[in-house]
Amino acid sequence: MSKRSRQARSAAFFDLDKTIIATSSSMAFAGSFMDGGLITRAHALRTAYAQFLYLVGGADERQTNRLRDSLSDLIKGWEVAKVQHIVRETLHEHIDPVVYEEALALIKRHQENGRDVVIVSASARDVVEPIAQLLGADEVVASELEVKKGFYTGEITFYAYGEAKAEAIRALADEKGYDLSRSFAYSDSITDAPMLSAVGHGFVINPDRSLRIAAMHAGWGALRFRKPVGLRSGPSTRSTALTLLAVAAAVAAVVLFMRAAKNVVDDED
Repeated sequence: MSKRSRQARSAAFFDLDKTIIATSSSMAFAGSFMDGGLITRAHALRTAYAQFLYLVGGADERQTNRLRDSLSDLIKGWEVAKVQHIVRETLHEHIDPVVYEEALALIKRHQENGRDVVIVSASARDVVEPIAQLLGADEVVASELEVKKGFYTGEITFYAYGEAKAEAIRALADEKGYDLSRSFAYSDSITDAPMLSAVGHGFVINPDRSLRIAAMHAGWGALRFRKPVGLRSGPSTRSTALTLLAVAAAVAAVVLFMRAAKNVVDDED
């Protein structure tokens, strides 16, 4: 009998964006979606701008809803099989460099202590599941997109956000037999307060002032994640330097996108 089956079951629930990875999982694949012909140059500009606001602003309800609406409009009419293929083929390219070393260590520690690791994300399941498999997670809670005849309709049938995350966690706990009072949850966002409150041990990641105050009132722990690392190469000076270069390039690209935006809009007019 395994160590995990001998103990009373508990779990560790991790938000994905800006908690396990240092970016938005959905936006990480935007360049590959453009290369695959799913989005136009103008769409790429809007996507980059939404990502820029998400990264520099707090992951609050307004920013999260802006990202959701942008994605909902963007994916309408996309072929599901093509999206899944692109995500699989470019997973290491986009995700490997932006995974926090501290998150990887926590995931490993929880699993060594017999807990299931559950990724809980507002991003679409077709994006989250491959990332969860890459990280070795046991379960996934993610947003569900309506599909008709193999294409996304643009409708979101389940949005894993806010209280809906907590409800999904409680449902999964009932199904799997998790004792939530002995379970853990991690998130960078105040919008995940219901998820953090649903378990016995909540932790906020890289909290801003408002989230830090909320954590103090709720009795949640606070952690700092600072080191994105390459999954396949492991922690190293080289991988950290490459990550910093990638971040700098991304910021420069956003600036260029914003400068070009007016010309693109004029072209469309």
